Amino acid sequence: MKHFSKKDIDVLPSRKRAHLINSSTGYKSANLIGTKSKKGISNLAIFSSVTHLSSNPPLLGFILRPLAVTRNTYDNIKANKLFTVNHVNQHIIKAAHQTSAKYDIGISEFYETGLSEEYLDDFPIPYAKESAIKLGCKFVNEYFIHENECLLMIGAIEHIYLDDSIQSEDGWLNLEQAETVSISGLDSYSLPKVLDRLSYAEPEKKVDSIL
Repeated sequence: MKHFSKKDIDVLPSRKRAHLINSSTGYKSANLIGTKSKKGISNLAIFSSVTHLSSNPPLLGFILRPLAVTRNTYDNIKANKLFTVNHVNQHIIKAAHQTSAKYDIGISEFYETGLSEEYLDDFPIPYAKESAIKLGCKFVNEYFIHENECLLMIGAIEHIYLDDSIQSEDGWLNLEQAETVSISGLDSYSLPKVLDRLSYAEPEKKVDSIL
């Protein structure tokens, strides 16, 4: 088995180190975060760090890189206190990936990538129409991470949109049917396959399939 020590990692070329570290932690979620500037310019950016924080209250979080350079997503969220989270599916991976390009502040990634703005139920921030699962969120808080100068952004989920066909009676969403993809490393997109759903784990009780 190949081994990388801390010393080995530190001397790797920056891009190779980034690929190694980003993929070594496993598959990550693939989401497009939609925002809007004070001037009404829509913004869309791909994130691989969106994660569930709690169900009651319904909260999610994501990581923003250091603010040493302009971060349109951050500025827009702080201005409007609202944002959307849109699952990336296998049909839009190239357009979603393109949103990571550094466009000027006056240019909308929706327009540049061909993705469509969608406004639902008077929520003033655009969703990505092509996404099968969309969340409308309110900014709650941010936490500065001293170790790398990134920010953990916290959002409260206020709206969820999805197709009835992908939800089971117990509330679970079949992301395989939604064709939601995951990200490995910086640029690899995969389509996960559901292997099983298992019963709630308890001591001295056999785990059973509930699919």
